[in-house]
Amino acid sequence: MATKPSTETHSVLNQVPALPERNLYDQDTPLQAAVAQHSESQHTDRLKDLGAWAGRPTSREIGLEANRDVPRLRSHDRYGHRIDEVDFHPAWHELMAQAVSWGLHADPWHGNTPGAHVARAAGFIMQTQVEPGHMCPISMTYAAVPALRTDPGIAAEWVPGLSARSYDFGLRAPQTKAGLIAGMAMTEKQGGSDVRANTTTAQALGEDGTYLLTGHKWFCSAPMSDVFLVLAQAPGGVTCFVVPRVLPDDTRNTFQIQRLKDKLGNRSNASSEIELADTVGIRLGEEGRGVRTIVDMVSATRLDCVLGATGLIRGAVTQAAWHTRHREAFGSTLLDKPLMRNVIADLALEAEAATALAIRLAAAVEAAEAGDESAALLRRIALPAAKFWTTKRSIAVTAEALECLGGNGYAEESGMPLLFREAPVNSVWEGSGNVNALDLLRAMAKEPGTVDALLTELGAATGSSHYYDTALKELLNDLSDLSDLEYRARRLSSRIAVLLQAAQLIRYAPDAVADAFAVSRLGRDEAGQFGTLPPGLDIDAIIDRAMPLA
Repeated sequence: MATKPSTETHSVLNQVPALPERNLYDQDTPLQAAVAQHSESQHTDRLKDLGAWAGRPTSREIGLEANRDVPRLRSHDRYGHRIDEVDFHPAWHELMAQAVSWGLHADPWHGNTPGAHVARAAGFIMQTQVEPGHMCPISMTYAAVPALRTDPGIAAEWVPGLSARSYDFGLRAPQTKAGLIAGMAMTEKQGGSDVRANTTTAQALGEDGTYLLTGHKWFCSAPMSDVFLVLAQAPGGVTCFVVPRVLPDDTRNTFQIQRLKDKLGNRSNASSEIELADTVGIRLGEEGRGVRTIVDMVSATRLDCVLGATGLIRGAVTQAAWHTRHREAFGSTLLDKPLMRNVIADLALEAEAATALAIRLAAAVEAAEAGDESAALLRRIALPAAKFWTTKRSIAVTAEALECLGGNGYAEESGMPLLFREAPVNSVWEGSGNVNALDLLRAMAKEPGTVDALLTELGAATGSSHYYDTALKELLNDLSDLSDLEYRARRLSSRIAVLLQAAQLIRYAPDAVADAFAVSRLGRDEAGQFGTLPPGLDIDAIIDRAMPLA
């Protein structure tokens, strides 16, 4: 017997509504507070404009679309000519155009607007929540500028284009383009973080600083960028070079893309392996001083690792809070359950602490650029500690937040898998955890003023929390003990980072937030599992402050 066809097989019940259109800046109280503490109000309107764009459902869909339709390598054209081009989905270009037009790629280097680094940091955190992959070339462009400024002549040639607020995609002579993007190619397969082991060679063509580079680079992200900073072995040692993709006469530099990486993390950005064969490069700095030349670049990209991790944390916690507020189980919403409230409040503390420290570091960068030596010393020691800790915490936070959504969070369309996959890259990029922990020790040993700057920063928060004061004394004991420092480098980095976060919250956040962070992060030997906050805390205030969603 024939059965009657049905047009409806089930009813959709108890599904969480999509996040509504919102302003990521207006609805992020901790971010607003941190920016207000360290910057001028003149940036507020621009941040609200970016927050409004970033909070649109259509912007979120653009970010997801850029990861569905992945970049494609075209090594040759139809006639057999080598072209080494990568095609991107239009969503990628829309994301890049938005980031560049706002100035996330280089605005602080263009002019002397007070608070520009802080405002850019806040914008970076918001834009990451839309889609993290395109923030890689945005970050590399930002970081390339201070390295290029080591040579005024080269800076004059490249910085105006790199700081322009125009996104102009395509391989053309740089002087003909409305705006430029920078990339980097440092890592080689045999060396990793040990760039002094690089084997790419550089031979001088004459006395004008032009060299020919030959070698293989194991990781080169955003290979369609206009110019790259590359390390190679010159006769005088490891040296930094400026390598344009297209030469001034509009011929293409030799820049062979061997393959695109099939990597963990985002799918929107093209990471590649490249081959250099008599590739034209312009020496940046002296021969043998390549590592020294890129120090400022590394500092800038490490800051962006902290900002990117903070953006992932904030985006994940927002999703978890929204879901638990609207999903019902066993007679009430998930957020009404005491244990889930513990989890969400704990995640909210992590988001606020990451935000507070990230913006404080951006303020230190700003002050250091203005000539404040103490700020420069604080940046030197705090950045590797913050990079070590915040990037690792983002992995834990995104995993816990995903779990709050249950099976719904495991589906790609939720956006949570992208955040979870992306989190480890900030820990790996610009030095793994060990590299950053050891760099902190190097700062302490070679620049003694860094410890004084750190203790001055931490000392400003004493007297308000027993847990904090006790933890600071323990840190002083650690610093006075010079035995087995390398063995203890990770523990030391973790303690410094958490104390820096606590110091910001004690000084500037409401008591409910500062007290809960101190007791949960400093009252124990180390931070435990999320959702283990002790009784007696003002959980409601923590959640309400961190999650002002309708």
